Amino acid sequence: MSVLTLKPGREKSLLRRHPWVFSGAVERLEGDPLPGATVEVRSARGDFLARAAYSPASQIRARVWTFDPNETVGADCFRRRVRAALAARRALRLPDQTDALRLVHAESDGLPGLIADRYADLLVAQFLTAGAEFWKDTLADILLEETGLAALYERSDAEVRALEGLAPRAGPLRGSLNLNPLTITEYGLQFKVNIAEGHKTGFYLDQRDNRLRVRALAAGREVLDCFCYTGGFTVNALAGGAKSVLSVDASAEALTLCRANVALNHLPADRHATLEGDVFVLLRKFRDEGRAFDLILLDPPKFAPTAAQAEKAARGYKDINRLAFKLLRPGGILVTFSCSGGVDAALFQKIVASAALDAGVEAQILAPLSQAADHPVSLHFPEGAYLKGLVCLKQ
Repeated sequence: MSVLTLKPGREKSLLRRHPWVFSGAVERLEGDPLPGATVEVRSARGDFLARAAYSPASQIRARVWTFDPNETVGADCFRRRVRAALAARRALRLPDQTDALRLVHAESDGLPGLIADRYADLLVAQFLTAGAEFWKDTLADILLEETGLAALYERSDAEVRALEGLAPRAGPLRGSLNLNPLTITEYGLQFKVNIAEGHKTGFYLDQRDNRLRVRALAAGREVLDCFCYTGGFTVNALAGGAKSVLSVDASAEALTLCRANVALNHLPADRHATLEGDVFVLLRKFRDEGRAFDLILLDPPKFAPTAAQAEKAARGYKDINRLAFKLLRPGGILVTFSCSGGVDAALFQKIVASAALDAGVEAQILAPLSQAADHPVSLHFPEGAYLKGLVCLKQ
């Protein structure tokens, strides 16, 4: 096995069980490992630290599979991780509320680069790192064996693959698949999901609990759902008794599915309208027209994948939140999110506070929001807490 030796003093994060080794921490590499192959990580003094997947193209040069010197990286190790992840989801009793959930959440479940989501009887997986790609066939077999499902669709087309030197890949990986939009159930509502072409693995499973919260807030309100995608928040707002919902997105295909999801749940079409366009442009247009709403939802795409892009992202988040505050009536509610890994919860709150200040409004935080419990965060890997949100009341 190849050996990756760290520079003096650079082992501290690994001793705290953080699973990443950055390129700047590496003193030398002994051997010539393939991308994704397992390397032994040692301190400058030669002490064993971990076994990790090697990624020569990435700034994250190695991602840890195990900190146990007695554990061999391979099928048995991965099976233990998958079984533990599935047991954790069973303990959440999510099947009582939904048939769509995350089963494996990458580093937070001890399987860096592997995402596995269940949509009814179909598994959808992402193999996003060199290590996950190296072990793809083994991991796919284990996932199907342990879940008892027969079909797996691959959605390894996320941008982060490029940082690992990997080309995007998507398509059937195991079993026969019906790629017509399948239907899932969530808290009594149904949604059609485009597995092959939808965002992420087809649906924003991480927003499940936040959608339910919006359902509880929507009664009697005029709602603006920005970046609405296929209508997760829209459907919940209408189901909660919203007076009206305007769903805005740049994608005509997403809006078509949004309207289909409203119809699927037999919700009043006369209370729902869609508008295709750039949210930043449309928010300014609404402001200039003197439009006003009682509940505004901002769930934009990722503005800052890494901390290096946080400053640029902050400007975008501030802009849309400032405009939203201006469009809210007094007593109105803003539900706003960031899924950018480079923007942590503290920074996001500062951005929203600055947006309120620039808008000239007073506002209160009613509740912080985060990702659903099937997207856990390892105590040793705070980067896993990527989704953060706020429910704000305009006074």
